[in-house]
Amino acid sequence: MKILLKSNILILGLVVFFSCQSQSSSTISKIDKVHLKDNVIGKDVQLIDVRTQEEFEAGYIDDAVNFNISDSNTFLQQIKTLDKSKPVYLYCKMGGRSNRAAEILKQEGFVEIYDYSGGYNDWVQE
Repeated sequence: MKILLKSNILILGLVVFFSCQSQSSSTISKIDKVHLKDNVIGKDVQLIDVRTQEEFEAGYIDDAVNFNISDSNTFLQQIKTLDKSKPVYLYCKMGGRSNRAAEILKQEGFVEIYDYSGGYNDWVQE
C-alpha cells in the first residue's frame, strides 16, 4: 500500500512538473513602435488588433485582423485559427487589453507572444 501511494505521488509530481515546464516555454515580450515597424509591418505575421470592431473600423495597423477581446467567447474561438508555433503580435488602444489577451494566449499554449504596449494611440502619434 505504501509503495502504491509513493508511486502515485511520484507520478503526480512528474505530471505537475512537466505541465509547468510546457507553460514556462511561452514568452510574452513587450515591444515598441520601432520593433513593430522593423519586424511586423509589410511582413506575413499574425498581427491581432484586440479592440472593438468600431475602434478597428476607425483605423488599424497594417494587415491586422480584429479579434475583440471584450467578446470573450468569440475571442477564444478566433484564436483557435492562429498557428500556436508562430509569433503572434497583439495591440489595442493603449496596452491594457492586449496585455490581457497575451495572458490568455499564453494560457492557451502559444509560444511566442508580442504585446505592443503603446497600442494604436502610440502608433498614430508622430
